[in-house]
Amino acid sequence: MAGHSHWSQIKRAKGAADVKRGQLFSKLAKEITVAVRLGGGDPNFNPRLRTAIAAARAESMPVDNIDRAIKKGTGELEGGALEEITYEGYGAGGTAVLVETATDNKNRTAAEMRALFTRQNGNLGAIGSVAWMFKRKGFFFFEGATEETLLEPAIEAGAEDVRSVDGGVEVLCAADQFYATETALKEKGFTAKEGKLIFVPETPNPIGDPETAQKVMALIERLEDHDDVQNVFTNAEFPTA
Repeated sequence: MAGHSHWSQIKRAKGAADVKRGQLFSKLAKEITVAVRLGGGDPNFNPRLRTAIAAARAESMPVDNIDRAIKKGTGELEGGALEEITYEGYGAGGTAVLVETATDNKNRTAAEMRALFTRQNGNLGAIGSVAWMFKRKGFFFFEGATEETLLEPAIEAGAEDVRSVDGGVEVLCAADQFYATETALKEKGFTAKEGKLIFVPETPNPIGDPETAQKVMALIERLEDHDDVQNVFTNAEFPTA
């Protein structure tokens, strides 16, 4: 199962650990606030909030920060007027890029996204210009796990693919099976270090030219550094060597 899929290579150019801690906490807090606004403030009845809180705790985000983000979502505190907007565009070499944002000023964010794409040898596209190249999937990372121990339980829990990576195992499932797969694996004794919904390209775009790869990486890094950006996805497949 693990040998025929390219999805584990389609990852953000930088991991969360590379983002400044304060900025990381801000992004995590925004996800919590949006989750509360959409599904209520009780994690027992709001799976997205439950996942967002787990992600925040995994990064050692202070409890006070988590509580404050929840209260912003419920309206108990000011600052909960966040809107989720996904931007689509192209990087160098025609690579497709999806950018998930959470913003309190969509006009400002749209202008800044357009400027970032332009400065980094790309261009912002219209709605639907690249989204059709991706599929929504559930993603989990199990730190310290091995493919041997996780493969069978993951498949039984609804996983579509399982792959060993540095430090653990990644599991992919259908987006509408995300919470069911998470729950089933927990019942089997496997708790994910990270779990979220991601966009996986239908057809990866291998980038063989080092200069082009560098330009695409630079675009992704600049996008990820933006305060309103939550996630960046691309169909670019970078050289492993």
